[in-house]
Amino acid sequence: MFGTSGLRGIINADLTPNLAVRVGMALGTVIGTGKVFVARDTRASGLMLENALVAGLVACGVEVYCLGVLPTPALAYLTGRLRADAGLMVTASHNPPQYNGIKIFEKDGMAYDEERQKKIEKIIESGGFRLVEWRNLGRVEYGDESQLYVDMVLKSLRLGKRWQVVVDPGCGATSHIAPEIFKKLGCEVKAVNVQPDGFFPGRSPEPNTESLKPLAKVVKELGADVGIAYDGDGDRVAFIDENGGFVDFDRVLAAYAAHVLKRSKGGAVATNVETSMCFEKMVESIGGKVIRTKVGDVYVAEALKKFGAVFGGEPCGAWIHPKHHYCPDGILSSTLLLKALEDEGKSLSEFVAEVPAYSVIRRNIRCGNEAKYVIVERVRGLLEESFPDYKEVSTVDGVRLSLKDGWVLVRASGTEPLIRLTVEGESLKTAKRIMDKALAAVKRVAEGLESESCCSGSG
Repeated sequence: MFGTSGLRGIINADLTPNLAVRVGMALGTVIGTGKVFVARDTRASGLMLENALVAGLVACGVEVYCLGVLPTPALAYLTGRLRADAGLMVTASHNPPQYNGIKIFEKDGMAYDEERQKKIEKIIESGGFRLVEWRNLGRVEYGDESQLYVDMVLKSLRLGKRWQVVVDPGCGATSHIAPEIFKKLGCEVKAVNVQPDGFFPGRSPEPNTESLKPLAKVVKELGADVGIAYDGDGDRVAFIDENGGFVDFDRVLAAYAAHVLKRSKGGAVATNVETSMCFEKMVESIGGKVIRTKVGDVYVAEALKKFGAVFGGEPCGAWIHPKHHYCPDGILSSTLLLKALEDEGKSLSEFVAEVPAYSVIRRNIRCGNEAKYVIVERVRGLLEESFPDYKEVSTVDGVRLSLKDGWVLVRASGTEPLIRLTVEGESLKTAKRIMDKALAAVKRVAEGLESESCCSGSG
């Protein structure tokens, strides 16, 4: 039911008001009579799901505070800052408008981990809800605490330069807050797609090379310093440089990680197993340590907390700043990047130019949900045979072999009946060579498993 970023699905197909009510009742059963903050992004189905969640919580005697439309990081920050027992965010993040989802946060503002999510699932499946008598029903209040989040961001930095910034919230949850913050930081702000609209008429809620072509054009035509775009709920950010070029997610992540380590004079940073090896190159060149985690921001956040790391992120624009809170925060990240550029006296293109660029190839191999885990488990031996000079093997999330000139990762998709195969090489030729060998290993294991299944069936 829950994936790496909460519960998510197509409205009235996978995710219904009935299910949302049960999620509310399950959370209310877990926390007892406490206080829960609820917020949503701009999706058309947001208010419907919010009302269903609230009904479930109230039925269990929970005090509910509805905060309206907010970015996910703002809801997470306020949950911790105002000492709520949990936070509920209604969002499908970067997914298309027909999707929505529910993400649960702990009282310290961290997303629920697998163990806590499974506890919620079990209660929903069993129907063991702790409903209260009518006289003990919870209450609902409505308010706007967004200024506390704005103040936190503004107190995090001061800018000495009047940056020319083009902000693109994509009609999502950052539409009002993001332009306001940049203006208060002294930036000259031009904004596009700032009308909140859950149909996302301006562009896709996922900020990528294709969806940000119009923003890139605006940045170039205006001669702006930087273009900044967010996903539907504001936990991810993407950048356009001063030349109108889309900034590679891996390279800007690596450049900023190196900057943070320089400022903190060492330490550890965390990222997932799919991040480019340019991350290690930058971090280790200045004596820092890299912690690799499973794919999913909650795993990066857990590593930051466990190892006391100074920064973490994933190559999709989800950056976590543990000094402030443990939720990926697109707005905070974009302001801190401007500060980093200012401190280093560089343009965005210059800042990223120091990071080496490598070739990445990705392939998806369709297979059954049960088979995909068996294949990933068995493929390790064949991969090690195929790459006898490998440097290191990791099974944190699938199987990842570090090679002298690249790496290969084979992992089971957490959301689809697929095996995801990712390779990176110092050149495209190298990446293709690695992919060919890895693909052959995966297919060999898959064919062997299919043969076993046929034999078993005939027996």
